[in-house]
Amino acid sequence: MTEYNPKSPDEIHRNMSAIRSTGGKTEVALRSILHRRGLRFRKNYPKLLGRPDIVFIGARVAVFIDGDYWHARVLRERGPEALEAQLKTSNQAYWIDKFTKRVVRDDHVTATLQNEGWTVLRLWESDVRADLDRSADLISHTVRSS
Repeated sequence: MTEYNPKSPDEIHRNMSAIRSTGGKTEVALRSILHRRGLRFRKNYPKLLGRPDIVFIGARVAVFIDGDYWHARVLRERGPEALEAQLKTSNQAYWIDKFTKRVVRDDHVTATLQNEGWTVLRLWESDVRADLDRSADLISHTVRSS
């Protein structure tokens, strides 16, 4: 049996700093397709709540590409028991609380933007990666019909 060896605060900081919040391969690939289709946008627009990944200002469309793990897809789709089963960590309660708060925050951001007249698209990163063209079609249709 192996002994649990917690990481030092420096190790944790280094690991968390390496996680990119913008410009991941999936996001870049999707932006590339949208640009080739003639759509012009802002990326990681800081003037909007939640800092959407892709923003079409004139059409008032905000697109978020949410990572399945960090935005708790399993919690949204299968509930807290499934999230609990997925998390194999000694501080499970901390992570469940963290993911639950993130889901609430994402819902708040979406509702606030919609109340301000924005159309909000939230796409799961794995779905975008699996079918870039389908995701680009959805965004293109939404922007052009706005």
